[in-house]
Amino acid sequence: MTIPATEGVRAVAERAKAASRSLRIATSTQKDELLLAIATDLEAKIDEILEANVCDVERESANGMSEALLDRLALSPERISSIAAATRAVAALPDPVGNVVRGRHLPNGLHMRQVRVPMGVIGMIYEARPNVSVDAAILALKAGSAVILRGGRAAIETNRVLVSLMRASLERQGMPADLVATIDEFGREGGVALMRARGLVDLVIPRGGASLIRTVVENSLVPVIETGVGNCHVYIDSSADSQKALAIAVNAKVQRPGVCNAAETLLLHKECAADLAPRILEALAAYGVKLHVCEATAHLLDQQNLSHNGSGISYTAATETDWECEYHALDMAVKIVDSREEALEHIRRYSTGHTEAIVAEDYSTIREFVANIESAAVMVNASTRFTDGGELGLGAEIGISTQKLHARGPMGLEELTTTMWIVEGEGHVRN
Repeated sequence: MTIPATEGVRAVAERAKAASRSLRIATSTQKDELLLAIATDLEAKIDEILEANVCDVERESANGMSEALLDRLALSPERISSIAAATRAVAALPDPVGNVVRGRHLPNGLHMRQVRVPMGVIGMIYEARPNVSVDAAILALKAGSAVILRGGRAAIETNRVLVSLMRASLERQGMPADLVATIDEFGREGGVALMRARGLVDLVIPRGGASLIRTVVENSLVPVIETGVGNCHVYIDSSADSQKALAIAVNAKVQRPGVCNAAETLLLHKECAADLAPRILEALAAYGVKLHVCEATAHLLDQQNLSHNGSGISYTAATETDWECEYHALDMAVKIVDSREEALEHIRRYSTGHTEAIVAEDYSTIREFVANIESAAVMVNASTRFTDGGELGLGAEIGISTQKLHARGPMGLEELTTTMWIVEGEGHVRN
């Protein structure tokens, strides 16, 4: 008999809630041993994981999935080894649980302290990203919480193997398997039920495209940390070093175009555009990047005989949609701006609050740019691709938050904890 989604998800959440209590009293060493066991089992089961992943990739390729999403979906021995390495890296990180955020003795003799404690049960809703199954689980476990995964149809076979592997690892370490659970069998209705399991699930984190994130934010009764769409910008100032500008602009776009921290729009100051624009755009075109350019950029390319009528840099005229777009592909919008202020205004209008980069040598320009950016991350003379938990020393990440609550930017262990106030007295009563 088929179990209704609401009933099934509630049962999973109840078991996860009960299991989470075991982690509240677990030592850091016990939690680290859990993660190390998972890392070992990942490497031992590479062939089984890949076999399941091939089924997912072949099915979704036949269904017309985009190259960018297929890249996220596909695993390889190297990617699985990287996931195992990230798991060990998280095990090696300091445990945030129990850390004192602040504390002091009050004039009335009370001693108070605010300490980090586990969240409880974390729901993760994502799509076509099997690595997230492991990243979310290991971060939640290290932070002392159970995790319920809704990984979507595209990666269902891969996620089934990964979740089964992690549950077996937990049991061998003497911990409840229900610390890691999946509700994929309940489909989209299961995702909705997870969003509405207030009281059993303490936090939901969506990770995926704009439509998925919007659906969770608008429909969840459980508190949500919103991970963000990445319409990221690279601004090249008139004071920029040309070699740095070329390297950063190309890397930010082409190193892995299907991820949220890839740059989608290139802004060039008019005073350096005549020299730098042709060189950067030629380099991007050599990587197969389709360029969507403003009128001034098109005019410059035509003037220098570098347009599609000249050396082969093809382009289309940028539209409003291009400035707003997260391409997830080898496409880039390009605009020449008259000033730093125009670049900032463009970013304010179109940014999704993820990551912006500036390439400049003038310190006052850099300082003003950083002060006027409201995104979660700003890169100064560095690629946008560094907005990543692993690159920033967090081990793995559960997502990149673009909202302005306590968790912002790449979310690691600390962002998956909450705090508790502990007040100690000696029979104190309030007057």
